[in-house]
Amino acid sequence: MSTTDFLNTDPFAAARAAADYIAEETGVDSHDVALVLGSGWAEAADLIGETTATLSAEEVPGFHAPAVAGHVGTIRSVLTKEGKRALVLGARTHYYEGKGVRAVVHGIRAAAAAGCSTLVLTNGCGGLNEDWAPGTPVLISDHINLTAASPLEGATFVDLTDLYSARIRGIAREVDATLDEGVYAQFPGPHYETPAEVQYAKRIGADLVGMSTALEAIAGRHAGMEVFGISLVTNLAAGISPQPLSHQEVIESGQAAGPRISKLLAEIIAKL
Repeated sequence: MSTTDFLNTDPFAAARAAADYIAEETGVDSHDVALVLGSGWAEAADLIGETTATLSAEEVPGFHAPAVAGHVGTIRSVLTKEGKRALVLGARTHYYEGKGVRAVVHGIRAAAAAGCSTLVLTNGCGGLNEDWAPGTPVLISDHINLTAASPLEGATFVDLTDLYSARIRGIAREVDATLDEGVYAQFPGPHYETPAEVQYAKRIGADLVGMSTALEAIAGRHAGMEVFGISLVTNLAAGISPQPLSHQEVIESGQAAGPRISKLLAEIIAKL
């Protein structure tokens, strides 16, 4: 059975199967916190504790190898210095890959089925605030989903009023009082936004634009997880930046900021 067929049978049964596989292969019956590490954030996995097992994402039921340069294709079980178990999802499926929304949020549902009660979402994104230079981490306070899709199916009504945890944002500010926060808008991608689209996003309340996170956050809330989101501004968005946009710029900005923001994230996780 193909991965697509597997996910189409029952997404929650697929998540349970993935969680069972992860438990068997890692030797860990239950994890506490799930981390999705986007562009620039990968080094955090090495700082939060000891990796006790590493799985190839392609071997885990329902997961795919990453399609984006700069993303790793592994799932790691990490024992934090505080004695908690973290599940680090290095293989993110983006909406623009065309595999369907179920595939996009499969990792989140698998993490919830594996016991995770906290979900940490990170990304690299475009900034709409000129004061946020490339390399600036920004807490996500809310999002605008511009994909015209949802991971929820049928009459599934979930309150998203306080989707991004104020409690964890408070913990983040205990670590770094200078952290700003903003509203993240997820576009479908994979093309970058036009200057007109960026101005539209700004007018409807967005401070950050990218191609991930919102759909994952909705699935996390539906699964009962406490959701924390933090973005790395890798570039100023189209029309705000005087330079043409490129994925190479995203990678380079992430690499330059990586050690600093990964240390920040590790210190936040230590306080959860």
